[in-house]
Amino acid sequence: MTTTDVRPTDVETLMAAARSAVPVLAANAGRAERDRRLPAESTAALRDAGAFALATPTRFGGLDADLPTTVRVISELGRGCPSSAWLVAVSAEAQPAFAPLMSEEVLAEFYADPDTRLCGAGNPPGRGRRVAGGVRVSGRWPYASGCEDAPWAITLVLVSDGDGPPEFALLLTPTSELEIERTWDTAGMRGTGSHTLVADDVFVPQAHVLPLPTSPNGAPDLFAGRPARPLGGGVTLLAALVGAARGALDVVGSTLHERKPPMTQYDSLAASPGARHWFAEATHLIESAQHDLLVLAAEIDRLMAEPTLADRDTTALRMRLSSVVQRCQEGVNLLLDLNGASSFAVDNALQRFWRDLHVGSRHVQFNPYLALENHAGLLATGRPTQEAR
Repeated sequence: MTTTDVRPTDVETLMAAARSAVPVLAANAGRAERDRRLPAESTAALRDAGAFALATPTRFGGLDADLPTTVRVISELGRGCPSSAWLVAVSAEAQPAFAPLMSEEVLAEFYADPDTRLCGAGNPPGRGRRVAGGVRVSGRWPYASGCEDAPWAITLVLVSDGDGPPEFALLLTPTSELEIERTWDTAGMRGTGSHTLVADDVFVPQAHVLPLPTSPNGAPDLFAGRPARPLGGGVTLLAALVGAARGALDVVGSTLHERKPPMTQYDSLAASPGARHWFAEATHLIESAQHDLLVLAAEIDRLMAEPTLADRDTTALRMRLSSVVQRCQEGVNLLLDLNGASSFAVDNALQRFWRDLHVGSRHVQFNPYLALENHAGLLATGRPTQEAR
């Protein structure tokens, strides 16, 4: 499917497949968290749902789904397991970011499996030296989400040939040729397995050394001529967080008529006017976040082909991403108040949704104070701040 020929029946088929995967993801979410890696059952459910093929071009047997379809699927998956949805989002955002840098030969190798996945990290950059036929590289790259299961990794390196200053490049490497240190041990999004990739004098053939594009001033810029692509990545990751909020809403909504407010004569939360009001407010916040997620996805999708993007558009869209995150956080906090202290029992899915949401929303894509600083600076001075450039 492409942006121009997505048929409603195709989208609904994908959504039905995503909904069928949710119970499997939910049943295995606790194990994913304990193991800091998705269980095989979750991975199989995602593959069966077509989630890993969302960004694969149709000529390689994939779905080539547009951005609104992609975020709808990921948000649905997040209702079962936000870590699972996050890993789908990571690969779905990375593939269109890096695939344009690959040759046709490398693309055919990369997409030999339409359900292929890509992990990677940029900072700190590794060090490479040119040798006959390619580059030998050493380095450590933390926060590589899904690296234990993704067959491919992309990493940033500074490559030197002994003459002149080193140059930035991106290396596409089979993860089987790298070591993985299990460094990911966090309060939330534990199932993403965002461990550290390690290379120790690994040889990378020249075809897999991807030159990093540059901006007009000569600085490295992966998104040169594609300024909306980072926003597309942001809204893709955001879908997993909205899914987490929707999952929390599902948990509380399922017990609204059964759970009794403590120290009251009410038979259920549904019988309490205050609880009904609280639940209605949480529902409004989360449903409006889902609505705006889809609106943002459609707007950003239309901007993808534009070679330039006004600073005002960039900072305004970042503010809207932050607004969606904030509403998800506020809505889930209300749900925790409704459910009470038992929400934090380890076997209660509600606390996992809460932790995953709050950890995931601290990703650099959603930095709220920088989004506000950049937008306010632009409105006040007519110029972007240093961070927005």
